Amino acid sequence: MKLTALPFNLSFNLSFNLSFKPSFKRLALLAATTAVCGTALAQSAICYNCPPEWADWGTQIKAIKADTGITVPPDNKNSGQSLAQLVAEKASPVADVTYLGVTFAIQAQKDGVVAAYKPANWDQVPAGLKDPKGEWVTIHSGTLGFMVNKAALGGKPVPQSWADLLKPEYKGLVGYLDPASAFVGYVGAVAVNQAMGGTLDNFQPAIDYFKKLQKNEPIVPKQTSYARLLSGEIGILLDYDFNAYRARYKDKADVDFVIPKEGTVVMPYVMSLVNKAPHTDNGKKVLDYVLSDKGQSIWANAYLRPVRDVALPKEVAGHFLPASEYARATSVDYQKMADVQKGFSTRYLREVR
Repeated sequence: MKLTALPFNLSFNLSFNLSFKPSFKRLALLAATTAVCGTALAQSAICYNCPPEWADWGTQIKAIKADTGITVPPDNKNSGQSLAQLVAEKASPVADVTYLGVTFAIQAQKDGVVAAYKPANWDQVPAGLKDPKGEWVTIHSGTLGFMVNKAALGGKPVPQSWADLLKPEYKGLVGYLDPASAFVGYVGAVAVNQAMGGTLDNFQPAIDYFKKLQKNEPIVPKQTSYARLLSGEIGILLDYDFNAYRARYKDKADVDFVIPKEGTVVMPYVMSLVNKAPHTDNGKKVLDYVLSDKGQSIWANAYLRPVRDVALPKEVAGHFLPASEYARATSVDYQKMADVQKGFSTRYLREVR
């Protein structure tokens, strides 16, 4: 095919019109913009599962920015979604840090997607609430106990022990999430098992307890029952302390939280540095900050108990039960707890439900 030369007025003009020349001013502006973008990127830390509406992450993120200059974009993934994303991105990580429930953090260790780092104030975190190598560390915790709607009790005394829940006077008033399908339900099973003398190798005390509790016709939903407790449909719910405090101080409900006399367990919420994180240094600074005095006090605003023994404003400290009550709440081998969960669930379904 014969090619025809373009007319001169449509051909490429090698002399360029002045208006199309890249001036020094434009080049300088481009260089400055690139530098600013590079600085902004360098001053960020990507966190998976840092939702602003949960645990007062919104305030925490603002404080990190104000005090360190590091921007942490909010992220609404949950623990399971975060772990899946970390595994999918293992060869080329996007996140720098992640916030997880402890059992997900243990799985993240197995998957090789988190790295060892011991933040500032590491030594003040109890041994049972951190990985010895530093691959996860608790930043705050929830304690399993009794969330009690006092009005729903109809004048009956607020129960103070696991044994109390077996009394006929509480028939139809006790609720717990199905331990075969809801994690908080399983936490309740571990708590009562430990309190009744069992171990993670022996769940017979928990099985026996739940069998006895069936005589009181407990309500056993599969999903969160916060609203059902507030409405009075459930009078006594096995749940975390922060939900009870939220009901009492935010929703203004007549709710008490009880740590049973025989004891209970603490469930950690943890953070980890991501393995081969793109902004490792910034990620480390974020972990340092959330364990600082100021960072810890922010968690308390959301009724989550700081992992460190830090001084809290009087009005915030007053939301929590005294430390003497929390002395009955202990940690467990969370790795073992995760490993034996399926076996317990099978037994519960076969022998109790």
